[in-house]
Amino acid sequence: MSETQSPTGPLAALRLEERLRDTRLFFSQALRTFHATGSIVPSSSALAHAMAEHIRHRPDPDEPLRILEAGAGTGAISRGIAAAMRPGDTVDFVEANPEFAAYVEHLLETDPVMSPIADSAEVHACLVDEMGTDRTYDVIVSGLPFANFTADTVRGILDYYFTVLRPGGTLSFYGYLYTKEVKAVIARREDYLRQARTSWVVQDWLDRYGIGSEKVFANIPPAWVHHLRKPEWESSSS
Repeated sequence: MSETQSPTGPLAALRLEERLRDTRLFFSQALRTFHATGSIVPSSSALAHAMAEHIRHRPDPDEPLRILEAGAGTGAISRGIAAAMRPGDTVDFVEANPEFAAYVEHLLETDPVMSPIADSAEVHACLVDEMGTDRTYDVIVSGLPFANFTADTVRGILDYYFTVLRPGGTLSFYGYLYTKEVKAVIARREDYLRQARTSWVVQDWLDRYGIGSEKVFANIPPAWVHHLRKPEWESSSS
């Protein structure tokens, strides 16, 4: 387990006005659709850096990666993905909120980190499981707020990820620190129990497939980043 404090490289140089623009859009949408966003501010560049771990460090440096990001939001983690990509890599950015999806498309045209990978990227305004199973991926990066979903929904999403993830591929997702402890104090009983059931599902997948976790304190709120690997022998989810 490691702790990520701050990123290096082009993410650190992102202009202040761009960060403020992202935050304004994210905040306006989060107030209306908190269940789907799970936060009221975009993810930090430190979190983006941690989520792109298996794009930067790949088994074969010369082998291009097929990448899926689920829940692209306003592109905060997408930038971390773009910064880690190499020539030949391709990425599908999936975002169910049409305003967010349009914004990510705009970033591919204008953002100094995103625009270099524009020809290798595609934005899909849909739920992730609506992408179907005709594509497979080497790396999946998920920004979906599992803590806001039911256990059955999370199980279905994880099953889908492992269906389209190639054997040996990796899945990275995050959750916020101390969420269960806070909800145990302030949440309604049914909401706390729903999240507890969801966390049991997540923990089961971590126990079976987890290869590492790290804390990212330079985020609001601080987050856990979890990395999973699909076994080489496993052709579909179990």
